[in-house]
Amino acid sequence: GKMNKAMEWLSDNKDPKIICHPAVVMFSDVFWGQLANRYFLLGRLYFLFMLIVFLFSQSILNHLHAHIEDEKEEEYIGIFACRIVIYLGSMTRFIYQQMKQLITDCRSGNVTRIGGILPVPTYLFSYKEFGSMVLMTCLILMLCLEPILHCLGSDNKKLFYPHCKEAKNIKDAYSVIAAVAMLLYWLLLTDLTVFSMRISAFLLVIGRVASEVGLFLGALVYIIVSFGSAISSLNQKLKDFAGMHVGGLSLWEIALGMYPTSHFEQVMDEPFVMVAIWLFAVLIAVFLMNLLIAQLNGAYAAVYDDMVGYARLNRAAVIVTTLEQVSDKRWARFIQAQRFEERLEFNEGDIGLPGGLQLTEPSNANPTTVDAIRRFGGSTSRAMPWPEEENLDGGDDDKFDRLEKLIVRATKNMGGSGRSKKGGSSSAGASGSGGGSAGAEEEGSE
Repeated sequence: GKMNKAMEWLSDNKDPKIICHPAVVMFSDVFWGQLANRYFLLGRLYFLFMLIVFLFSQSILNHLHAHIEDEKEEEYIGIFACRIVIYLGSMTRFIYQQMKQLITDCRSGNVTRIGGILPVPTYLFSYKEFGSMVLMTCLILMLCLEPILHCLGSDNKKLFYPHCKEAKNIKDAYSVIAAVAMLLYWLLLTDLTVFSMRISAFLLVIGRVASEVGLFLGALVYIIVSFGSAISSLNQKLKDFAGMHVGGLSLWEIALGMYPTSHFEQVMDEPFVMVAIWLFAVLIAVFLMNLLIAQLNGAYAAVYDDMVGYARLNRAAVIVTTLEQVSDKRWARFIQAQRFEERLEFNEGDIGLPGGLQLTEPSNANPTTVDAIRRFGGSTSRAMPWPEEENLDGGDDDKFDRLEKLIVRATKNMGGSGRSKKGGSSSAGASGSGGGSAGAEEEGSE
């Protein structure tokens, strides 16, 4: 048979409490540890290989020498080879995946309209898929602006020379797009955190509290624009505040602590500007920064209890998408390895029912003095009458059980009172003894 839809439903439900239920944790860990992690790791290793190749082509091989004249032809050949691997092995793969998901969403009508007007495929609302689409666009633009291709027709002594006159005007745009693509490669590699629940939870918490930082930056920009336009309206002759755009940049430097201290001497000559900057600094340093800290604390406290649940939801989504790539033969071997047809043992020699997964735990993890399973000797035929249970009338065994529970409860009370203060200890002991005598009298009356 195929995989049950329960994991997919739990992932779509987005409930961090249910996904942490012991039963759900057990079967999700079985899927992940024995089947899904291998397929997921293989896909991520290919992506990691492409990142390393891209790193060599954009950040290592082209910066081996301080001067262009010292660069060798072999280095240009290596850069061109790495970029060809990126364009053929990474860009084409992104194009195939994006077109496949786009066609699937369009055919199934899985489209979300932004503002009720602009239709957008639903798969793009995932940060991973959206980042892949942007990375694909960057690689296509890099291919169109590739300096080596623009220099192929020029007269150069070195093969694959990228510093010709034809490529001079496009190198800046190419470098900016390459920098954006490099950041996207590293961002998409964060999927590997799914192997560790602790790291994955930390990363998800960062994403949850990032909205608070966005609100802070929005408020900061609003205040900078307000004070920048106000200071520009004053009758002052400061170059750092000559115009709204220049004043806004100066206020941004003041907010970040990057404004030169020597320039404040010029500001002191303009009292109205000095008052405005003082109000701006107090508003940013005292109010907004402390408000940001309070917001981050509140957002973290709200997410802290469920951060492991969110991490497990992320892993569940990865399991669902990864198991779709598993072949039928591999799935059949996985099912056969679970041995669902074999009966499970409750204890050594105590054979139970088939169709489950057996988990072991230390013998002292959950000590019990009463066996939860009632066993009766004899035939298991349905025609045989059910044996009558003994001690239903409150025999000696029940009395001993109640006495044992009473002793355990009294021992706990005595242990708790010993750790309290002396005065509190005596009062707790008195109340405990009183409760114990009352319990003893109640047992005696029974």
